[in-house]
Amino acid sequence: MAQNGGARGAAKDVEDKAEQVADHPWMEKAARAGFIMSGVVHLLIGWIALQVGFGSGGGDADQSGALSTLASAPGGMVLLWIGGIAMIALALWFAAEAWFGGKQERETKDVVKHVVKSAGKAVVYAALAFTALRFATGGGSDSGEQTSQITGMFLQNAAGRILVGIAGLVVIGIGVYHVVKGITRKFEEDLKTTGGGNVGKAVVVTGVAGYVAKGLALVGVGVLFGWAAIGADPEKATGMDGAIKQMATLPAGTVLLAVVGAGLILYGIYSILRSRYASM
Repeated sequence: MAQNGGARGAAKDVEDKAEQVADHPWMEKAARAGFIMSGVVHLLIGWIALQVGFGSGGGDADQSGALSTLASAPGGMVLLWIGGIAMIALALWFAAEAWFGGKQERETKDVVKHVVKSAGKAVVYAALAFTALRFATGGGSDSGEQTSQITGMFLQNAAGRILVGIAGLVVIGIGVYHVVKGITRKFEEDLKTTGGGNVGKAVVVTGVAGYVAKGLALVGVGVLFGWAAIGADPEKATGMDGAIKQMATLPAGTVLLAVVGAGLILYGIYSILRSRYASM
């Protein structure tokens, strides 16, 4: 019994230390810088999408394309190191929020919702941080190619195709959630005011347009996953880049990509502004 009590006490001490680290002002500043890096990435994806839409080239309209563009810019490697580390801090903050924030909820459904939401964001930012640091070390990767390769592994049998189809539905659901979150301005719940004032109009405008545009892009990604599952063709599941380039082939593709590209740029601006207003 004494040993169990000692183990629980040690675990509690570790938990208290972790909470202190998560609440430290410098941790908060580093995590907020992660929003800025995320904003820069979305700005570049939006810009590439506009280039694709207007037929002026571009590149891979996804994270790898954005990070590759940043790596080739003057001082880009330094920015990748700083941004990658900042997004690690942001991922750790969301992981801590999943644990400590979830414990503050009373209803089981609220606990599950809080944990899933925060843990999901932690995974997203951790993945982006990993990719950024790979580019910072002179490496790199093609997100679309990797997605296609992984999808191909699952498409070799019926069960795998079902899983890919489910993944497509999940991504579509996330995309719809982004659209609804933008239209209803629910994202304002993630923000706080400073000095008792209201969140600036620019934050609201960029948030609405940005969430809707990102949602549309994610719906496109989910549709491609579903298409890949039905046709057992991994080449169709190429992530954000594939979805954006597929949009370009539609009758109103130029207009659609102009809207999505501009919206992703606005989402990037919103993310940068969010670094100041995010509730943390």
